[in-house]
Amino acid sequence: MLAGLRQQAGKIRTVSEFSRKGPWLGLLVGVAAVSSAAVLIKLCQVPALSIAAYRLAISAPMFWLLCWPRGAPWKGLNRSELGLIMASGCCLGLHFATWIASLSFTSVASSVVLVTLNPVFVGLGTVFFLREPVPGRLWVGTAMAAGGSVLIAFSDRGEGGANPLLGDGLALFGAVCMSAYMLLGRSLRDRLDTLAYVSLVYGAAAVVLLAACWVSGSPMGGFRQTDWLLLLALAAIPQALGHTMINWSLRALGATVVAVAILGEPIGASLLAYRFLGEPITIMQLVGAGLILVGVGLAARTALPPPQKGAEPAAGNISA
Repeated sequence: MLAGLRQQAGKIRTVSEFSRKGPWLGLLVGVAAVSSAAVLIKLCQVPALSIAAYRLAISAPMFWLLCWPRGAPWKGLNRSELGLIMASGCCLGLHFATWIASLSFTSVASSVVLVTLNPVFVGLGTVFFLREPVPGRLWVGTAMAAGGSVLIAFSDRGEGGANPLLGDGLALFGAVCMSAYMLLGRSLRDRLDTLAYVSLVYGAAAVVLLAACWVSGSPMGGFRQTDWLLLLALAAIPQALGHTMINWSLRALGATVVAVAILGEPIGASLLAYRFLGEPITIMQLVGAGLILVGVGLAARTALPPPQKGAEPAAGNISA
């Protein structure tokens, strides 16, 4: 009997230990997974629009399967809310299309740092479009991020890719599109949990991108076997595994901790690019990235309001 009690106590300690450390491990795995996206894209010899379309077309059904046991995620939504879902999907599709395209023209370090500026744009959007109060730290964060962006733009002149300034501009536009996606989704947060919202928006974005490929003539086949494997990895690792782990850890750790941890994504992506692609990181890039990440950290504290009672918080800054 005593041995049985000891065994039961051991099981309780194991469960307690996992409940305490599990979310932190999930967050670490999630950030590491999303950090791999840029390198996988760089290695894939497929047009940017096709990569974006396949990334979402493959990963969306994964989220549908996770969501389906709870019922159809669109059930109970009115036309206006479904319209917001489609608009959010268009913005998310544009985000992935432009950011992925940026990697053809500039370095991983510059692209990933610039695309993480979305909390700054979200904060500014809440001020100018939603007429919310202006916290002082938002302006400080915006100024720091703008200064860092200028440094990165200057550091990229004549190096870092085929057309670094074009790539930097595409990454910035990708950040703006991600911000629009987040702002559009704010009104749906009290109706849908994160998983249901993401599964619907990913599906809408996949439809938009597949249609864009058809209209533009971007190829959807004839790729190398290696490219197909990279597309599957892109959907499974950064999109499905990374985003799922980050959203899972969010409920236990809170939005502030997760928002700060996600700032490790550009660092991880830059280190992976240095290791597997041989991309150097300049001193000016480091200084600019430091300014941007601190600025984004300040802006992230104001970009999204605290969730309503009983609502599930949303991860706001997963850009890759």
